[in-house]
Amino acid sequence: MSTPPADPHADPTDRTDRTDRTDRTDRTDHGPDAPDAPDDPLLRERTHLGESRAALRAMREDVENLDIRDVTANWVNAAVLQRQMDERIKALADLSHTPLFFGRLDYLHAPGADKAEGAEGERFYIGRRHVHDAEGDPMVIDWRAPVSQPFYRASKKDPMDVGLRRRFGYTGGDLTAYEDEHLSDPSETAATSKLLQREIERPRVGPMRDIVATIQPEQDEIVRSGLSGSVCVQGGPGTGKTAVGLHRVAYLLYAHRERLARTGTLVIGPNKSFLHYIEQVLPALGELEVKQATVDDLVAHVEVRGADTSTAAVIKGDARMAEVLRRAVRAHVTPPGEPVVVVRGSRRWRVPAYELEEIVRELLDRDIRYGAAREALPQRIAHAVLVQMERAGEAPDDRVQDAVARDSAVKAAVKAIWPPVDPARLVLRLLTDADFLAVHAEGVLDEDERKEILWAKPARSVKTAKWSPADTVLIDEATDLVQRTHSLGHVVLDEAQDLSPMQYRAVGRRCTTGSATVLGDLAQGTTPWATRSWGEALAHLGKEEAVVEELTAGFRVPTDVITYASRLLPHIAPGLTPVASVRENPGFFELRATVTDPEVVEACRELLGQEGSVGLIAADARVPVLAEALAAAGLTYLGPGEETTPDTRLTLVPASLAKGLEYDYVVLDEPRAVVDGEPDERTGLRRLYVALTRAVSGLIVTHAAPLPPQLG
Repeated sequence: MSTPPADPHADPTDRTDRTDRTDRTDRTDHGPDAPDAPDDPLLRERTHLGESRAALRAMREDVENLDIRDVTANWVNAAVLQRQMDERIKALADLSHTPLFFGRLDYLHAPGADKAEGAEGERFYIGRRHVHDAEGDPMVIDWRAPVSQPFYRASKKDPMDVGLRRRFGYTGGDLTAYEDEHLSDPSETAATSKLLQREIERPRVGPMRDIVATIQPEQDEIVRSGLSGSVCVQGGPGTGKTAVGLHRVAYLLYAHRERLARTGTLVIGPNKSFLHYIEQVLPALGELEVKQATVDDLVAHVEVRGADTSTAAVIKGDARMAEVLRRAVRAHVTPPGEPVVVVRGSRRWRVPAYELEEIVRELLDRDIRYGAAREALPQRIAHAVLVQMERAGEAPDDRVQDAVARDSAVKAAVKAIWPPVDPARLVLRLLTDADFLAVHAEGVLDEDERKEILWAKPARSVKTAKWSPADTVLIDEATDLVQRTHSLGHVVLDEAQDLSPMQYRAVGRRCTTGSATVLGDLAQGTTPWATRSWGEALAHLGKEEAVVEELTAGFRVPTDVITYASRLLPHIAPGLTPVASVRENPGFFELRATVTDPEVVEACRELLGQEGSVGLIAADARVPVLAEALAAAGLTYLGPGEETTPDTRLTLVPASLAKGLEYDYVVLDEPRAVVDGEPDERTGLRRLYVALTRAVSGLIVTHAAPLPPQLG
């Protein structure tokens, strides 16, 4: 039996190319070539790191020491200002194990200067946030600033006026290595950055990390795309699509902070475990105000206590249900049969039924929200009365119109013509009243489909009803038909391939006036209603104009692992481009046949001998059995979403919750059981594809049953 390889990260102090080819003086006198700087290049960089940390600490203390007593007019202003100061203090926190800067750019000329003038270039340290000294001169430049962009995009073919790009290696918070690329030196050949590879492959314990030090040119292009346009990123396992989406939020908040502070941003993930895994990425970049939610959180109008069959869920998630709901809502409007008579003083003003009918028809033809039209109706009736008053020689003003709109006769007419609609009650009636559903689903759903979604046992009320997750999405659609949903400035939707058309509509309502970043992988769709094409999905989202980008370079999953998993692609997503791992380290991969439960546990113990996190992924039905085996062997473990620690690095993961999660090493138990645990083979194979691609450094596949034939 083979064993995992030795830890590839054993020598964190390795230095690659320690030559310092620049002798220009930093104009701010803060660089490693400042007067009186030490001669050792690494020591000079460490000195700059220490000075930068001291400057950041001073920036934080300046905010902490601000006295706002004389600058606020009242307690409300004081509370608002204090909250802003508290957020600023949090944003200036110096995280001891997070590098303050990770790169350096030495420009040949001053950015923005005429190169013909021969302006001497400047040096910039690139980090997670801006740091300046007491005079306001920059010591670290925010990675999102325009001057930082060449750190990610400059190359030998296009140096972007950069003479030297330096990357730094860290052990914890200590600067221990550096690596230089002389981009404008034709005699130096391009080479793969070892520090970049090391950072990508660095063992992970705890939540997901940011990737500001390792963003690739194709990723950076997406990250820095404008706020006005929506982007859809198709990316296979390990291509960094989730990180790209989160870093795009951070970039947009940097470039459009005032606008997004007004309109808001939201990150939507597939489940709570996933959101917990990614929740530290944006705070590490200094962004503390971005909200996170699941789709179920967005549509939580009622308590979910029931479940649908997969067939019923597919029907309820179909976009055709939007038309059924629209018809059902509009059906509440009753054509007026009687005139409205308004008494004011000694005069009686009569609006005939035919005129009321014209008003109602006009409101219906405008197709505005049901609630907005209901609010407009009394004003329209009042306007008709005012027209009669003016013809009679009176001069009514807006106050008179408002008084007429509040008249009891007008209120009674509005209630009869355009009654209020409760969205949950409407959906309840559709799902329990066969005749009501048949009327409004005619020509949209056939008889079998209507029977499938009808409840066998009607509920007594909205509160006692056993709502399913799909039902809550229908209620959200009905709610929007009655009253417009608030729109945010930008929404990130991750693992989007698993959403139904109605769920896409629910998300789209949250960004009708804003933009979206859609992230997913068609090959990882594991719901019965999984997305078939991004064009179709974007149409349901209301973002048909979104640009679809594809990431095919794999940075996380080792070559041997992704090659094995890609055997499933012809069966689960024909025509999709396989991920090509760009990592030099092929990783560790092994198949172990006829394995018992104790041997599965032993495989976990082997991998725990390596540095980093370990995930034991199994079919949901196998999780209780393996939990008992782990307990019997004395191995402590966590559940998905629980944060790993140096002492507890093993997580037991049901296959249904593995999507989006990553572990340094993975033991995958019984692939056949993972496939058989799904309602159909295609979904099962997609679930297996997800499970196979969660490892960053090594994978052991254990099985007693035969492997699925699609794996070869």
